[in-house]
Amino acid sequence: MSSPNLHPMINVAVKAARAAGALINRAALDVESVRISQKLVNDFVTEVDHAAEHAIIETLLTAYPGHGIWAEESGREHGAQDSEFVWIIDPLDGTTNFIHGLPVYCVSIALAVKGKIEQAVIYDPSRNDLFTATKGRGAYMNDRRLRVSKRIRLQDCLISTGFPFRQSDDFNTYLRMMGDMMQRTAGLRRPGSAALDLAYVAAGFTDGFFETGLQPWDTAAGSLMVTEAGGLVGNFSGDANFLEQQECMAGNPRIYGQLVSILGKYSKFASAGEKAAVSQAVQALVAEGKGSVGVAAAPGDASE
Repeated sequence: MSSPNLHPMINVAVKAARAAGALINRAALDVESVRISQKLVNDFVTEVDHAAEHAIIETLLTAYPGHGIWAEESGREHGAQDSEFVWIIDPLDGTTNFIHGLPVYCVSIALAVKGKIEQAVIYDPSRNDLFTATKGRGAYMNDRRLRVSKRIRLQDCLISTGFPFRQSDDFNTYLRMMGDMMQRTAGLRRPGSAALDLAYVAAGFTDGFFETGLQPWDTAAGSLMVTEAGGLVGNFSGDANFLEQQECMAGNPRIYGQLVSILGKYSKFASAGEKAAVSQAVQALVAEGKGSVGVAAAPGDASE
């Protein structure tokens, strides 16, 4: 399938992402010489993050000087403060992988208009894979239209996640979540870049994704990719208004419903009653010896 007629704003975002990707690829040739600093324990930033972010912001504001910017490293200090158009930027998602030379990282750029994500670009510079999405026009990887996977049984599914790495993270809860998921899936993966994880759900490379502690710049672009590819994205309770809740789950519609039934009880946003009901339903199915939790397609099934 040929490329979509790209929206002008997507073209600018692609130009910005490729400029950042060129900087990242150049630095990856000699990653040992990259200067690294630690924002928090296990939370790294490199001179490459800063250079890539600068290149992205410069490209976007040259084209759209009246737009706002919300970026991982520089926050909201650039661009117009009161614009309805805000670019949400992660210049290098997967910095820890990058530092080690593991080629699983990407550039993530999204445009929010009045708080709703309308344009998205995720660029994997090591593979030269470009993911784009425009609200209402579908999602693409390079020239190929994306659709989420068609799998309907969780036991057949590959699910990606992210492990906690900050000292303040709730490791015990995450271990219980992973234990629940490992027993019911074909495999659990932790690639190390949430933005790319979401793009891979959109592409059908994985069937679902869940992670806590994520920021809007990690998930903004990827969330539009998933919905434009026919999937669902939200918090662990299934609420689509998740972007600033540090709780993200995505999947094809049938699998999303099953993820809610397993992860819902771990949501910070579920009521005590909902948590108990979900927990009882899961326990009943486990007692019956069923390998997967079967739930009808979630409300708002976006599949064709």
